[in-house]
Amino acid sequence: MSTTELEERIGHRFADPELLRRALTHSSVATEREAGREVRSEPRSTSDDYETLEFLGDAVLGLVVAEELYTRHPHSHEGALTQMKHQLVSAKAFEAIARELGLGEALLLGTAEEKSGGRDKSALISDAFEAVVGAVFLDGGYPAARDVTLKLFGERVAAASPADSVDFKSLLQERLQGAGFPLPEYRTTKEEGPPHDRTFHVRVSWQGGTAEAEGRTKKAAEIAAAELALAETKDLDERQ
Repeated sequence: MSTTELEERIGHRFADPELLRRALTHSSVATEREAGREVRSEPRSTSDDYETLEFLGDAVLGLVVAEELYTRHPHSHEGALTQMKHQLVSAKAFEAIARELGLGEALLLGTAEEKSGGRDKSALISDAFEAVVGAVFLDGGYPAARDVTLKLFGERVAAASPADSVDFKSLLQERLQGAGFPLPEYRTTKEEGPPHDRTFHVRVSWQGGTAEAEGRTKKAAEIAAAELALAETKDLDERQ
């Protein structure tokens, strides 16, 4: 993929193309001689590759996503905002977006890294994505970095929900353990509907009670059941 095509995909035209080149350059390039691929004996400059831009991009992504979540959910609790941010600003999310962009095709790799399948390595393309955002920030400032981030994260940020960010299953487990009770048990009691539109019914049981809920997936049904169980066991916190 050409850098011009990548610029079109991310939505930013670089005034300084060298910044984008650095963001796409893996350290394996900087440690190989042009002739014979001899490893340098002297310390290499970090400006030769994307490592410092990766550091900057991670901070920029965190700020942009945090600002957008705060704007969308101004009355949400800090914990819910933090959980949403952690889900969005993660190596897994960066990798997914990098693959959607086809970023691996544009990377500049050393010969050995190329042969070892570097273009498809999760950590490598995730780091390069952060570096590209860092390069956009240096090239166009915060407004440009914000525009690019929201363009690429738009649907993910819009879909983030304070309710979905709360780990009800973990909270229930912690409450029961704190009261000296065994762990809760989840059981699917019924499945209904066609394969493409299933509804799952789940019952969660704990010492002294049960709660049932439904969802479009087993996980969603379990989370809903755990939320109900938390409401029914709130008195356990008062006993501790």
